[in-house]
Amino acid sequence: MAGANSGPRHDRGEDERNASRMTVDTVNQATGPARALVCRGCGAEYPLAAQHACWQCFGPLEIAYDPVALAAVTRERIAAGPANLWRYAALLPVAADPAARVSLDPGWTPLVPAAALAAAVGLRAPLWVKDDSANPTHSFKDRVVSVALTAARALGFTRYACASTGNLANSVAAHAARAGVRSTVFIPADLEPGKVVTTAVYGGDLVAVDGSYDEVNRLCSELVETDEFADTAFVNVNVRPFYAEGSLTLGFEVAEQLGWRIPPQVVVPMASGELLTKIDKAFSALVELGLAEPPAGGWRVFGAQSAGCAPIAAALQEGTDEITPVRPTGIAKSLNIGDPAAGPYALAAVRRTGGWMAAVDDDEIRDGMRLLARTTGIFAETAGGVTVSALRQLVAGGRLDPAAETVVFNTGDGLKTLDAVAPTAVPTHVVKPSLRSVQAAGLLGEAERVIRES
Repeated sequence: MAGANSGPRHDRGEDERNASRMTVDTVNQATGPARALVCRGCGAEYPLAAQHACWQCFGPLEIAYDPVALAAVTRERIAAGPANLWRYAALLPVAADPAARVSLDPGWTPLVPAAALAAAVGLRAPLWVKDDSANPTHSFKDRVVSVALTAARALGFTRYACASTGNLANSVAAHAARAGVRSTVFIPADLEPGKVVTTAVYGGDLVAVDGSYDEVNRLCSELVETDEFADTAFVNVNVRPFYAEGSLTLGFEVAEQLGWRIPPQVVVPMASGELLTKIDKAFSALVELGLAEPPAGGWRVFGAQSAGCAPIAAALQEGTDEITPVRPTGIAKSLNIGDPAAGPYALAAVRRTGGWMAAVDDDEIRDGMRLLARTTGIFAETAGGVTVSALRQLVAGGRLDPAAETVVFNTGDGLKTLDAVAPTAVPTHVVKPSLRSVQAAGLLGEAERVIRES
């Protein structure tokens, strides 16, 4: 082992590191449909291992599946599974054996009808909110972490880590605590207090970094190459291809909950852009496998970003393929990734499906949080406010069809970002403990006063 002060190692390639690491295939993956890692850029293939970048073109890697294994999956097989994301185990790249999983068993979250919200934003067709705040640590990140850490266990890692804007830190720390494994998570130092507390409480190492999320992520990418972290699975770095596939389950669930139909329109919050691409990928896979029916004319995918960090939306609106990194600002910190790794793929998905992207400012985000709460009873974090206000903007701008069924995704719980709405979320009345005081506040009508005083 190198000394405590040694820096990142550059004397061996990632291929050598992976050669000494067991692959998923050699452990307990025999029953899964994943067959390889494939470069999204040049198409080069690699074994299923702890690798996230192509050695030939440095492009990102994703999971390639065995089409024969996927073709054997049926609706009945899925429906016979548990009421969580593991009902889709036959469509995921990790062990089918429940004993081999590292999981809080997230998923199968509510698809909430939202007629009052639809009316408020100008939609005439059914509107649904896929509410992933119902997951164990109250965000969609439980899905990606369960898949990533199940792969990490198979690969022999003995510590779990991540770079995070908050929700991922919560989830990794909680999963590690459940599994009895050490965790080390890295966050920007200016993260919302609620997300700091809901990570620290699980007892792992919590490292606050004086920098932006992009700087935190860069640091973690360097730590992966050190001897001190050779035993560590960084869920969104060295096991990222597995991690990203967890988001497929959001698309799978929406289709199943709609009676195996793909919705004509979806609005998805964007940070790295990967969630949007995976929901679109899930829809495509279900249609290709004959498991779900596409809408007439296909589906359209829409993206939502905070105006304080909207590099993907800006590229779309400017008609370019080049995504210019930005220094994030604004209250939607869970979406504050200024250099989004999956941005080009999100652009491609939106353009291919005929969708669009919107960016909304902090006041609009707060308005979106309040609107969602008072029309659906769902208290979303700031990312949910981004999505709802983007929905309203897309309808008002004529980008989104008001007569087409739509699903919007709420990815986290408002209790984690209380500061955003706390100044205006206050008591509507303050009274003394007497009927006279309640009457003076206008809460008792004349008839009630006469009855109570007689």
